[in-house]
Order: sequence, then C-alpha cells, then structure tokens
Amino acid sequence: MNWLKQQVANVAGTQEPIYGPSAIQSVAKQAETTPYTELQPQDLRWAAMESTCVETQTFYLMADDGHIGMAQVIYNNVAGIRTSCQFNTKIFYPDGKKPLWSSDAVDGYGFDDRQLSFYADGCAITLNEDATSYSVKSATNEASIVNLTVTRTAPGFQVGSNGKSFFGTDPQHPWGSMRHAFWPRCHVEGSIITKNGDINFKGRALFIHALQGMKPHHAAARWKFCNFQSPTYAAVMMEYTTPPSYGSTVVSVGGVAQEGQIVCAGAANSGQHTQIMSDPDNEWPEPGAVRFAWSGKTESGEDVQAELEGSLGPRLDRVDVLAEVPAVIKTLVGGVVGTRPYIYQYAPKQKLELKLQVGGKEVVEEGVLFSEAVFIS
Repeated sequence: MNWLKQQVANVAGTQEPIYGPSAIQSVAKQAETTPYTELQPQDLRWAAMESTCVETQTFYLMADDGHIGMAQVIYNNVAGIRTSCQFNTKIFYPDGKKPLWSSDAVDGYGFDDRQLSFYADGCAITLNEDATSYSVKSATNEASIVNLTVTRTAPGFQVGSNGKSFFGTDPQHPWGSMRHAFWPRCHVEGSIITKNGDINFKGRALFIHALQGMKPHHAAARWKFCNFQSPTYAAVMMEYTTPPSYGSTVVSVGGVAQEGQIVCAGAANSGQHTQIMSDPDNEWPEPGAVRFAWSGKTESGEDVQAELEGSLGPRLDRVDVLAEVPAVIKTLVGGVVGTRPYIYQYAPKQKLELKLQVGGKEVVEEGVLFSEAVFIS
C-alpha cells in the first residue's frame, strides 16, 4: 500500500504520506564502513533512467580574474512519459552586475556507447579516453557560447560504496534514490563568449554528477551547498534535508582534497546557517552566515577535521525556481501545496579561511567560497 501511495504521489505531484525516517536508507550507513570510494570511469556513466528522475552534470567555475560561473546539462524524465534535456549557463560578474543566465531546451540528445559522454544539437559534454577531463561545448544560446576543458587534478570520489541513498519502506525494493559523484579539485581552461565579449574562465572548477531518482521535492525539502577553493585545497559539501515524509532526515556528503589526493571524504559533515535574515518576499530563512565542517580520516588513518565559517555577504542572486526553470521541470515540483522553491546564491567578497587539522597539525588557508541555500517545501 505504501508503494501505491508513493506512485500516486509521483505521478500526480501530490505530497507523500509520512513514512518516517526508516523509509530512507542513507548513504551515511555505507560510510560507516566505507567512508568513500574513488571514482572509476564506470561511475561517471549517465543512468538516463526511464522513470521519474532528474540527472545533472554541473561544472562550477572559479576564474582567476574573479568571475564565477556554471555550465550544466539536465536530463529529465517525468513518470516515464516525457523525457527532455536542458543546457544551462550562468555567469556571476566580479563587479556585481546582474548575472547572465541562459537556459535552453536541446533536441537530438543522446549518449556515446559507454554512456560517458552526452551530446545534443548544438552542445556536447565529452569525457576523454582516460577519464581525466571533460570538454564542455555549447552553441545553444548566442548569449553564452561555451568552450571549456575541465581537468581533474585530484581523484574523484563518491561517499560510501556507490554514493547512493535509497528511499522506500522496503529496503530491498526502493522506489527512489539520490546520488552525488564529485571531482572536487579541477583545473579549467577556455572561455564563455557573451554578447559583451569573451570571458576567460582559466582557473579552478568543481564537477558534480548528480542523480535524483524520484521527484526532487519528494527527496529533499532543503539543500546546503559549499564549494570552497583555495590555492592548495578544495572543500566541498552537498547536504539535504528530506521532507517530513522521510523523517526530515539530514544527509551530508562531501570531502576535502588537495592536488593529487583526497584528504578525507564521507558523510560525517555538517552545514549550518549561523545567521538568519528572513526574506520578506517569501518568508524563507535566508542565511547571512554559514559554518561548514568536515570530519574523517586520511588514507593512512590520520584524523582530519576541517571547518570554514563566516558571513556570506550580499547574495549574488535569488532564483524563483518556478518562475525561471523550464516548464518540464515545473511538472516535477508543481501542483504541491507549500512547494515554493527558491535558490539563494553567494560568493563572499571577503575571502574565508579553511581551518584544516590533519594528524593534529593545523593549516589555515584563505580561499573563495561559492555557496547555495535551497528551500523547496
């Protein structure tokens, strides 16, 4: 009966019943014995599910000249009835002018024989033969023509043995899933050509391949995201809180890396909004300051503790998801009372410090933070 209720909610877009926290098998359980595994080429395959899902590959860019950007492809399937793909680009300018946002549906989409590379009319995201770099090209929008190469400079990882949390009252037959795979430390070359000229994105990048194998608002009610890059280190985190249907369970995946190695990774992380400034336009608890913390062990067994905290400063943007996302995405979250998704995006002008302790020795290093707070329901 629970399965039937979930399927009705999945197709109709209604809220799910209260199943309780036992209905999510968090990846944190895997991480108790296997904190993380390094990614192999097969871990980067597109799932391209034939049932309800949202699958993304996102490249978060930090240019040496201060520009921050994002290039992203989205694969959507609505109840196995309709599949579509979208290519998105966003650029944040150092001088604070209005961000450039481009979002275009793409036709003729598909994958290579190994499901490692995506292509469509006017765009392609291609993984090279040794699975160390992606070529990201798009001419889907004249406002932002993308030509980038993102090369990992540290191993990729997924938390646990497969990176997945599962949803469902029968652990042997889950009805949904959530997965993230990270390249935490990358070098990026190339540019995005805008109508106001070329933007050279030479700098650092984070790559995340994510799969929500169910309706997004059924899996998560809120998100916290951290992408911190300093001269030596990367510290990344993706944390979500499930709706009450799954006990408002918090799942946090992430890690700390440096050139050539993962310092630690796992699910023993936490993200906190340490200052709240309620948004008068929608009453969401917009954050004014954050604290992100990581805990784990090095490959050789040394204890690792890391944290960064500070003011977020003025937001870069506030995205009203239902006003700006493609119509097909709206069908995945629309029609639900109390679902009002907003994304708040930040990159503090004041550089924050990562405090990293490895084996009792502390290192403090300044870097650039890009952070998001997402409120859905």
